[in-house]
Order: sequence, then structure tokens, then C-alpha cells
Amino acid sequence: MWVCPNCQHRFLHTNQGHSCNDKSVADFTKGKTTHTLELFHHFLEEYQKIGDFILHPAKSRIALAKNTRFCSINQLGKDFIHFVFQFSQPYHENFCFIKVSQLPGTNTWNHHCRIYSKDDLNEEVRKFMQLAYEQDAKKTGIPKNTQ
Repeated sequence: MWVCPNCQHRFLHTNQGHSCNDKSVADFTKGKTTHTLELFHHFLEEYQKIGDFILHPAKSRIALAKNTRFCSINQLGKDFIHFVFQFSQPYHENFCFIKVSQLPGTNTWNHHCRIYSKDDLNEEVRKFMQLAYEQDAKKTGIPKNTQ
């Protein structure tokens, strides 16, 4: 693991490209409704049941990372949270995604999901949460049980 000397964020590769910033989770959650904050914390608690991760707050999102960033929370709305998984193939035939789009010039697909209640974090969403987390280990070649 490499730690950026400027922003103290951890990265898999030495001198990995990124935008240093001084944003915090508190900056991202400031002024949000109680309902939205409960959804946000519920989402993080459910992800912690899958495995360990750290949060990388940025200006426009909070990324979840183990060895690489495997999910990002892109919006905390008035009554929802919006998060995105990146996969190497599209999963169009699933009800949990409100949008699936390919990043131009890549073999990477963004899968957008929005939850309005804790019950929206159902088995289908959990399956993709697990897949995104496990994909992180595959990309880095580190077996899941040694992470």
C-alpha cells in the first residue's frame, strides 16, 4: 500500500494518480436529512458485514475501497442515497439498477442504484455489493480471506 504524503489516502500503486483534497465524510453529509443519514449509515453497516474497507471522500462522492475503489456513494438526496458499482460487464436484467452505462473507450460499466428505505437494500443489491467487493480482490490478485 502506498500512502499519498499530501492527502494521506491509501492506494494500491505507488504514486497512483488521484486528486488530493481535504474533503471529509462530514463535508459530504453536512446538512443532510436524518432519513438520508440513516440510509447512509445503514448502507455502510451492511457493507461492513461483507468486509473491511476505508472511505475516500472527494468533492463529488465518497468511494469505498479495500485495495481499490469498488463502490462510490455519489449522492445523498433528501430521501435517498445513490451509489455506483463498476463491473467489467453490464448487468441490465436486474431491477436494482436505475442506469447501466459503459465508460467511453473502456470495458467498464457503471451500475447506478438508488435506495429510499432500508428495505431497498435487498438480496439483489447485497449480491452486487458482494460482487463488487470480491472483484476488488480479483483485480489485485489478493485472495479474499487474506485481505
